[in-house]
Amino acid sequence: MTRRLISSGSPFEAQVGYSRAVVDGDWAFVAGTTGYDPETRVMPENAADPARNALALIARTLEGAGFAMADVVRATYYFTDAAYWDEVGPVLGEVFGTIRPAATALIVGLIKPEMKVEIEVTALQQRDLV
Repeated sequence: MTRRLISSGSPFEAQVGYSRAVVDGDWAFVAGTTGYDPETRVMPENAADPARNALALIARTLEGAGFAMADVVRATYYFTDAAYWDEVGPVLGEVFGTIRPAATALIVGLIKPEMKVEIEVTALQQRDLV
């Protein structure tokens, strides 16, 4: 199977030189997603809403590549402040509560001061074995 580059249509992807996701065989690698409001392109003030926005974009990206959120096997959460965990944890539970991917949460600096959380995932497409 060939490698496919998945774009969200953002001109930023070409400017910076990255893909929203890369699909290689049964694997999808989704780039870190920070959660700007899709309508206003403004980052919400709290940490829960950007996480919701990021997860929604990740879900659309996976769906467009032929995957589902249920295919996520690995998630990495980047926070600029450990206090955001209490806000974002329930949002993650809503999405991944039954999927339960292997996950890591880190405290980091992100490239823009308004960014509070970034989420990246890896998915493995489930195949029915007959």
